[in-house]
Amino acid sequence: MNLWGAIACVALISFTFKAAGPALLGDRELPRSARGVIALLAPVLLAGLLIVDVAGPRWTGLDWALLAGLATVAVAYLRRVPMILSIAAGMVVTALVRLAFG
Repeated sequence: MNLWGAIACVALISFTFKAAGPALLGDRELPRSARGVIALLAPVLLAGLLIVDVAGPRWTGLDWALLAGLATVAVAYLRRVPMILSIAAGMVVTALVRLAFG
């Protein structure tokens, strides 16, 4: 099987899994606890990916420039700066730290 065949198979399996829920549950509502877990899946996955990216493999390659940029985004967001500007500030700080410390 070539690469495109594998991509097509993964897409088909993904579509099948996504279609199975509404097909099996129909018009029934999910329990409140299940809805809460589903709502938190995306932020938790994003946080996990972010931690792995910042810390590096086996927590040995901590990227201090990226950590400074993330801290800038967090502080700006807590000060009610719009999200797009918070992210832009984080990018600028990350770039400046990398430029300053190589």
